[in-house]
Amino acid sequence: NNNLDVDLTFKPGTTVVRSIVDEMKANYLDYSMSVIVSRALPEVKDGLKPSQRRILVAMNDLNLHPNAHYRKSAKIAGDTSGNYHPHGESVVYPTLVKMAQDFSTRYPLVDGQGNFGSIDGDSPAAMRYTEARMAKITPALLDDLSKGTVTYVSNYDGTRLEPTVLPALFPNVLANGSDGIAVGMATKIPPHNLTELIEALQKMIEKGNKWEGKAVYNDLRKKKEAKEEIPETLNPKPIDYLENYIGKDDLNLQHHIDELRAELKKNEEVLYPEFKSDITPLELIEIIPGPDFPTGSTIYDQKEILNAYATGRGRILQRAKASIVEGKKGRYHIVVTEIPYQVNKAHMIEKIADLVKDKKIKGIADIRDESNREGMRLVVILKKDAQPKAVLNKLYKYTEMQKVFNANMIALVEQEPKTLPLRRFLELFLSFRLVVTIRRYEFDLAEARYRGHILEGLLKALDMLDEVITTIRRSKSQDTAKTNLMDKFDFTEVQAQAILDMQLRKLAALERMKLQNEHKEIKEKIKEYNEILENQDRILEIVNSDLEEVKEKYGDDRRTKVVKEKINEISEEDMVAPEDTLVTITHSGYIKRLPPNTYKSQHRGGKGVSGGETKEGDFIEHAFLCNTHDELLLFTNKGKVFNLRVFEIPELGRTAKGLPLVNLVQLGPDEIVTSVLTRDPKGKISKEKNEEKVYKYFLMATENGTVKKTELKEFAKIRSNGLTAINLEEGDNLSWVRPTTGEEEVIIITKHGKSIRFKETDVRPMGRNTKGVKGISFKREDDSVIGMGIVESDKQRLLTLSEFGYGKMSLLEEYSTQKRGGTGIFTFRVTNKTGDVSSARLLTENEEEIVVISEKSKVIRADLKAVPVQGRQTSGVKVMNINRGDKVATVAVL
Repeated sequence: NNNLDVDLTFKPGTTVVRSIVDEMKANYLDYSMSVIVSRALPEVKDGLKPSQRRILVAMNDLNLHPNAHYRKSAKIAGDTSGNYHPHGESVVYPTLVKMAQDFSTRYPLVDGQGNFGSIDGDSPAAMRYTEARMAKITPALLDDLSKGTVTYVSNYDGTRLEPTVLPALFPNVLANGSDGIAVGMATKIPPHNLTELIEALQKMIEKGNKWEGKAVYNDLRKKKEAKEEIPETLNPKPIDYLENYIGKDDLNLQHHIDELRAELKKNEEVLYPEFKSDITPLELIEIIPGPDFPTGSTIYDQKEILNAYATGRGRILQRAKASIVEGKKGRYHIVVTEIPYQVNKAHMIEKIADLVKDKKIKGIADIRDESNREGMRLVVILKKDAQPKAVLNKLYKYTEMQKVFNANMIALVEQEPKTLPLRRFLELFLSFRLVVTIRRYEFDLAEARYRGHILEGLLKALDMLDEVITTIRRSKSQDTAKTNLMDKFDFTEVQAQAILDMQLRKLAALERMKLQNEHKEIKEKIKEYNEILENQDRILEIVNSDLEEVKEKYGDDRRTKVVKEKINEISEEDMVAPEDTLVTITHSGYIKRLPPNTYKSQHRGGKGVSGGETKEGDFIEHAFLCNTHDELLLFTNKGKVFNLRVFEIPELGRTAKGLPLVNLVQLGPDEIVTSVLTRDPKGKISKEKNEEKVYKYFLMATENGTVKKTELKEFAKIRSNGLTAINLEEGDNLSWVRPTTGEEEVIIITKHGKSIRFKETDVRPMGRNTKGVKGISFKREDDSVIGMGIVESDKQRLLTLSEFGYGKMSLLEEYSTQKRGGTGIFTFRVTNKTGDVSSARLLTENEEEIVVISEKSKVIRADLKAVPVQGRQTSGVKVMNINRGDKVATVAVL
């Protein structure tokens, strides 16, 4: 080497002076390349590191297929170490263990029996106690290994050969991913869903191979076959791919291989076709939305995932799957069922406990690990005053419930480490499958030609059987007989040996027919194999069908949910589908939402079903339909208004009590919500769902009959601690609020069955911090307002329900317009049988059903057609059978 300043040619026993810098450089370079190529990085073709590949080869040698009996792990590790891996079995066993762990490997390659560790970081049992065999999917990596489909090298002590790669029927490098730290580089490839990977490969095959070049494998094969006097079988363990195209008995095999390789390079030819696709990362991400981790979880920001797929590097954010559920004694639980990949659950629980101990996270009462063989379940029990969402966000922020997977997709390509985008991974895999498929058919063709040649000899011998037998009988030895057959009948050496080896039973007519049929089948196979090898499109079809078979056999559903947006860009609203929901609020302030079809429709007079547990003396006061993206305006008895987004209300079961409103809005002592309106994301106020009116004011009525009108714009921005809506007299409560256009008519109903209808213009607009004016006067001191409505037409119906379940509808044309402040007219005849009026609602034409709820949470859903229209001074009919001690609380109209 002219670049060296010393002469390194030396004889044994001589001392050579060399710079320590040069020596260290050379030695470290050798070491680093050994780690990169032979230890830390996976091969792009089969996705395995050398240690993993050697374990599978050793298991294959032991015939430990998925249906075989388990063998002791120590035996597998010992065979791997003794035959293939130049390290102790104590180093091999941890690799085998990881390949068997379903929380470490997306598609485990080893089926373990015994203690193979846990997601809590528990160590596996010693290898003398555990057993293993191949997992169900593993044979798909080893299929056709014995057909010369891959090259082999000598093992570490030169006593046997080992494959450089496995023939892998699926892209294991992406399906199971890989982790490895080499010298100067590290790889971190995320696992993916097998079904999606195969669908992406099939899409690329469908779009076609865009590779342009000349592959000469078929020309070389035909050239070799033309030279053969006797068809040759192929080496099942070739050292070089070019061996297929040079006689295996060639004494100068390596020399001829080198010559052929040089000729290919000179002519700019390649041995096998490559696969190139013009599929884009955007098209790929439609099929493969992101990694699919064995532990599930949720990943965010598809733009960053796309960047990782396009460049080979990216940051993938994972979050644990957690839900908030109602537990016993009014406490809420955060239930974690999936955690990010490569997170130790026990360490995560310890971290949460430390954070609670250090008071960095408040509101956690206890942590329970309820995981079992059915799956993971980590329960974080919250204190009664804790806000579940706030605690969950802190858990994401401070613990490994949120973790980043830094993808760095480096793999070995022809023994060279390269950072690869997703498309290149798939292209290289398809190129490899083309090579494997071609070599498989070349091997089968060579076997068929060899067998066909023997059959031709046997059939020829049977045609002249007497002469052949005579020739054999006259020969002194087997070798002489072989020579005589070759000389006299022009048999080849192979055919002559087959004739000599033929059993006498083959001379039977039936056996002769079997040979003829076999020869016919062999000829058809040879024709088929030749047609396949001459048509690259046909080879791609076979690759596609092989992939389809793997998908049907081993494909499964995605475990990891992909959210397209970034976490900091995701509002809670974005994560909730806009859908109708039924919201209920109890008198003492428990709120929940549930699907509107929770309650089945019943006929009037039905007993109903339970609508939710309530504490003694509490009852459901508000029940209404809205959308999950709406905002609730909550007016309280103290004259204040709060806002609450509907999706922040927990969706609970029919019998659940609900979440105390004080956990969601800052209600004061003895403050309850008395009226609720909805405001959509655009700021539009609605009193009913899908309303089209444009409102300008809020009209309020208090229990003592005071009314007040205030412009909507004064409520545009509501602070977290609420706004004052009306100044109340001592002992008075705000009981009802309705939006108005400014030109409406108003009707107020009292519990003693009186009502008054007046024009809205009778009430002048006032600011928020005012008291209002008299709306109705009471004849009896114990009377109070129980409802207020805005009149749309005289054809409208007023629904009234009494405490003991009596109800009716009355037409508004029976109610004359009066001046505000009067005592009004009768709207319901109150008797001891009916009880006081409990609820009153103005109905629209679209409303078809009512949900009546009692103080003890009995619910009935009934058709409005079942409620009769009667005059003002009537008591209605039985709408709900009320048990003794129970009363009607409220009604919702659907």
